[in-house]
Amino acid sequence: MSETEQEKYRRAAARKKRIVDARISKATREQGVLLVNTGNGKGKSTAGFGMVARALGHGMRVGVVQFIKGAFSTGEESFFRQFDTVDYHVMGEGFTWETQDRERDVAAAQAAWEQSARMLADERYGLVLLDELNIALKKEYVALDAVLEALAARPPMQHVVITGRHAPEGLLEAADTVTFMRMDKHAFKAGIKAQRGVEL
Repeated sequence: MSETEQEKYRRAAARKKRIVDARISKATREQGVLLVNTGNGKGKSTAGFGMVARALGHGMRVGVVQFIKGAFSTGEESFFRQFDTVDYHVMGEGFTWETQDRERDVAAAQAAWEQSARMLADERYGLVLLDELNIALKKEYVALDAVLEALAARPPMQHVVITGRHAPEGLLEAADTVTFMRMDKHAFKAGIKAQRGVEL
């Protein structure tokens, strides 16, 4: 007598459950996790802000520092500033092709890093989001060694999310979780301007 589709499904699901349960039983350490969202695709910051929402749902205090961005307000800024458990700092002056002033860009990134370093040293923060820090690292506005040192010395249960294209190799090696976003299509390339609720 041949197996029914339901029996095949149940057998495959039971096998998968055994595999997943075995992996879960091996994951016993409790510690803060360093996540890096990079790549050319859309969604790096969006994923980071999803984690901010998740952390708030668990009653954590959250710190947000935005490098580079700053010339326009966004929906996430308007939303998360409503929470007294979120310390939100927009410290960039806009994209580098807008400012066209390296000295100014370096000064803004350095100020943002100083704020970030304070949060990374403060155990009150359960999650710290460093949005577009990878760009500041790529352009050498901020020293990678200083970032890696602060990350290594942070409180043991503090989670950190770092976003932006071109994450440096040293940061990728230090991270616990790395996600590369890949762009297959983007509305902007089809002539659709940035939309509130999507990009803004």
